[in-house]
Amino acid sequence: MSKSSASAIAISCKGLTKTYVSGPQPITVLNDVTLRVLQGESVAIVGASGSGKSTLLHLLGGLDALTAGEVQWGTRPLSLLKGDARDRARNETLGFVYQFHHLIGELTALENVALPLRIRRLAVTSAQARASELLSGLGLQERMTHLPSELSGGERQRTAIAPALAGNPSCILADEPTGNLDRQNADRVFETLTNACKQQGAALVLVTHAAELAARCDRVLHLVDGVLQG
Repeated sequence: MSKSSASAIAISCKGLTKTYVSGPQPITVLNDVTLRVLQGESVAIVGASGSGKSTLLHLLGGLDALTAGEVQWGTRPLSLLKGDARDRARNETLGFVYQFHHLIGELTALENVALPLRIRRLAVTSAQARASELLSGLGLQERMTHLPSELSGGERQRTAIAPALAGNPSCILADEPTGNLDRQNADRVFETLTNACKQQGAALVLVTHAAELAARCDRVLHLVDGVLQG
């Protein structure tokens, strides 16, 4: 879904600022960042190492405390969500994909994907059925009973996409999801992720160093000295 055909806001922030106080001088990593991502839209955020890209994702995901500004998940201001209510809203609204897969080594691919659904108290059969559906859609139908150690790097990263999609989130936050892969696997993981988001109508906010992958998103934004630029 392109920006022009989307309408609802999936995630947004206004005046977002993050300052760390350590040592004699405070360090402002993000300065007055404003962003709006529409449902079904893909947005790439690029910038030099240390420019604050991951910090921005953490703030958008409610995983770190902001210094100033506001984040909204859909129409819900994050500042009004506290404790368990925030955790539930995050679980229902967002999916996270990281550079490293964070799969549990003792669990099969199917069990890894079903786990977050089991945590949400979905019945075993329903959780595994949803996990099987997702893995099949990611081209991993023959690898469901394999442990992470038995999968290739690309297969592990594709498997790691599935838990992020399991709860039908409205937005996926992806932090360098292809950063530790070779070009061929990076292309496949990127295509898998963007196609899955489009199929579910989810927005995608992607942090990446790969300019060629970023260019395939609907929009590319540059984070320079803590300022987000179009």
